[in-house]
Order: sequence, then C-alpha cells, then structure tokens
Amino acid sequence: MSDVVFGAFMPQGWKMELSGIDGAAAKWQRAVDIAVAAEHLGYDSIWLYDHFHNVPRPAHEAVFECWTTMAAISQRTQRVRLGQMVGCNSYRNPALLAKITSTLDVVSGGRLDWGIGAGWYENEYRAYGYEFPRPKDRIGMLRETVEIVTAMWAQAETTYDGRYYRVHRAHCDPKPLQQPRPPVWIGGGGEQLTLRVVARLADASNFGGNPDEWTHKRDVLRSHCAAVGRDPDTIRMTWSPELCVRETEAELREVGARSIWAEPFDSWRAGNLVGTPDEVAEKVATYVGLGCRGIIPWCTDYPDTTSLELFAERVMPQFR
Repeated sequence: MSDVVFGAFMPQGWKMELSGIDGAAAKWQRAVDIAVAAEHLGYDSIWLYDHFHNVPRPAHEAVFECWTTMAAISQRTQRVRLGQMVGCNSYRNPALLAKITSTLDVVSGGRLDWGIGAGWYENEYRAYGYEFPRPKDRIGMLRETVEIVTAMWAQAETTYDGRYYRVHRAHCDPKPLQQPRPPVWIGGGGEQLTLRVVARLADASNFGGNPDEWTHKRDVLRSHCAAVGRDPDTIRMTWSPELCVRETEAELREVGARSIWAEPFDSWRAGNLVGTPDEVAEKVATYVGLGCRGIIPWCTDYPDTTSLELFAERVMPQFR
C-alpha cells in the first residue's frame, strides 16, 4: 500500500468556524460551498467530526450533525469519498449504525469511508443522556460494534450475543455497494486497547502526534499486528493535523496561532501542517517517509479557503 490519499474536513461548526456567519441557512450554504470546492480542488475525501456541542466549550453555536450532513453532501458531490473522523460509537445503536452506513454507501454511489472511535467528549455524553463508561468498556463496545456492523453488511441476517450488545436476526438491506465492504477507519491511539482493535478489525488507522510520537504509535500498531498474524501494510495509517498555509512567513505570523485549544504559535506550528507551501510539503514528506499513507487536515482558517486551496494546488501535486 504505497499511495497517499488526501482528505479535508468540511466546516460544520464544531470548532466555532462558522460563528462569524449570520443565520443557520447562510452557515449551511458556506459549508456546502466549501465541500464542493474541496472536490473540485482534487481532494480524495471529505470528512466530518461526530459531535453535537462546540469546543473548547459549548457555546450555543450551530454544529451540523455528522450523518445527516454526510447524506446531504453525498448529493452535492460526485467523486469525492465521504468519511467521519471519527464516529462516536456510543451515540448510535450498532444495528442502526449498520443501516445508516449501508444507506449512505448506496446513496453516495459507493463512496463511504466508515470512521468509528470509542468516544471521549464527556460533556456531550452527559448532556444527551448517554452513559459514559470507563475507557476499557468504551473500547470493548467499539470492538463489538465493528463486528456487528461488518457482519450485517455481509449477512442476510445477523445474530450476535456480546458482552455489551445483542442483536437477533437483524437485517441490513440494502447492502453497501462497495465490495467486499466499505473501508473501516478506526481512530485513536490508545496503545494497549484501541490499537489492538485496529490491528484486528480496521482497514485504516488515524492517530496524531509529532513525527516521534506518530512513529511510536506506528510501532505499537505493528507489534499488535504481529501478535494477531496480520501484515501491518494492509492497514492504511493516517494523520489528521491542523493546517494553515500562507505564501510567506510574514503572512503566517499575521494569521497567528489558530489552535482551538489556545496552544502557543511555535509549538502549534511544530506539531501541525503550518508554514509556507514548501515547508508544509517537507512536513508531509517526513510523515510519508515514516509510513503515513493518508493526510486528513483541518483548515484552521475556515470559512476562508486559503489553506484549502494552497495545500491542494502547491502541496498535494508533489505526492501524486
């Protein structure tokens, strides 16, 4: 697996990026316009977060829901793949999730990349009435969900009796269009539990970190693959940094740190794709050299599209 794919998050409001636009309809139109632009710019995929409340704290600002947004965007695009980075396992029953994902694959013409993770945003869990289990249980629930969903994609009827979930003769019709199945992306870097699930069940992984940190996670995943007898090269390992690209250093400094978590400019720049086009391309090349086969950045200057455009026009062609 040597090809490198490039995705882009579309704005949906989670990081307050639409707060400067008046009115829900106008916010939605801008989000759609950027998703369509990403396809025209040559991105391989469009991605959404699966969250309900804003970060760094709930702010009563619009956050468009992941799966309904995906369904709508599937009808406004033709080629680009559609993914979730990543779906929160706890928010939907696994049998229902099988129906949602298979339907999305059909209505998009076979363009689903199914992203799933164990969940972490406790504020949302509490607000929406979900229990917030301990990490070990959330990851066990994640594993069972992947097993149920992939079984329902393939089987006429699925019966599953797990520790956390049970289904009895569950149907999933229509089946996904993609064969043998839509790719399964599992997000998270937990070394003892999450990456073990990735080694067993995922087609793609996603974890963060600077090059040393990313390399460590890569090596842990490889060790889990060895333990279960799987070739690690059959898993597409990816990275989702923040992205800010400008033509000059002066422009970058003028934009300043755009981290939603208020990280200082220099450390934020060091751990993300922040720089001129040549500097960003050099960073991408570093990760590709480490075995990264997918870059899925978040553009920190949304709803402006300068970074989205410069990355597509000046960086991505160097890796095609």
